[in-house]
Amino acid sequence: MIKLTKLNGKEFVLNCELIETVESTPDTVITLTNSKKFVVKQSIETIIDRVIEYKKRIYLDTH
Repeated sequence: MIKLTKLNGKEFVLNCELIETVESTPDTVITLTNSKKFVVKQSIETIIDRVIEYKKRIYLDTH
């Protein structure tokens, strides 16, 4: 799970395992595997960094 911010300033937590694509249009649009979309304030690079950090935590907790 990663914490993100919608364009209206509301924070939410997203299950990053469901991310299919992340695009900059110029807003950052996250499309999930179920075709639901979220527009967020974070850049693509920030989202990638947060997903990597999440995956590291999961990996280290299981090994």
